[in-house]
Amino acid sequence: MNSLLLPSGSRIPVLGQGTWNMGEDPSARRDEVAALRLGMDLGVTLIDTAEMYGEGGAEEVVGEAIAGRREEVFLVSKVYPHNADRRGVQAACERSLRRLNTERIDLYLLHWRGNVPVGETLEAFMRLREQGKIGDFGVSNFDLDDMLEAAALPGGELLAADQVLYNLSQRGVEWELLPWCRERRIPVMAYSPLESEPASQAAMLGNPQLAAVARRHGVTPAQVALAWLLRQEDVVVIPKAVRPQHVRENRAALDLNLTAEDLAQLDAGFPAPSRRRPLAMR
Repeated sequence: MNSLLLPSGSRIPVLGQGTWNMGEDPSARRDEVAALRLGMDLGVTLIDTAEMYGEGGAEEVVGEAIAGRREEVFLVSKVYPHNADRRGVQAACERSLRRLNTERIDLYLLHWRGNVPVGETLEAFMRLREQGKIGDFGVSNFDLDDMLEAAALPGGELLAADQVLYNLSQRGVEWELLPWCRERRIPVMAYSPLESEPASQAAMLGNPQLAAVARRHGVTPAQVALAWLLRQEDVVVIPKAVRPQHVRENRAALDLNLTAEDLAQLDAGFPAPSRRRPLAMR
């Protein structure tokens, strides 16, 4: 598994497993745990979760999936904005650690920006790092202006990631945010790489240009969409899958090499941004 270097010297895999919507339906728990374990068996050992997902339910699913295999996993979780003050971060992280049944979260993110000053959140993150409860820390859903502000604060030089909505249909981050992060070697984590809403996903995966590239390689449109993200430097991709077939397809996308012709065809079907746009969120 390819990986990227973080400020601490740790490495983060470029392909992971998302857990949004996991932990919400008890009848699905067995399949969710099995999917995460299958991904780990295939070498996809980055698992991304959040206290928001299922109000802690997803973290409990992850905790069950990684039981006995914690040393294999690069674990990412996120704190709610309303828990992002000094005391709130500490308490939220400790709750997440209990649900995950671990002593350490490898990368801890502020889920999105709220009313708590970012400097206070960074201060709390640094304290957690000193305590050994987290490895690296970063943010999610931060646009360039937010990143510029955060980077100038104490601890901002240690920001290890910005997790944002990024896929073929949502390329706005390429205008300013992605180049800025790339210049500073801050990985961008692409969530919803295959879109999340059914209508949006159907529109993206049904695009004729994407379908043509997929046919040329004998793979699915979803695998091409993932490979398009994975080919980029300093981008981590975290698709979610519960069906075993989809887990295997996601892993196989890492081995798909897109040609210049493929990339030109995808650009025709999904044009790059021609101006700055507000950061897309889900």
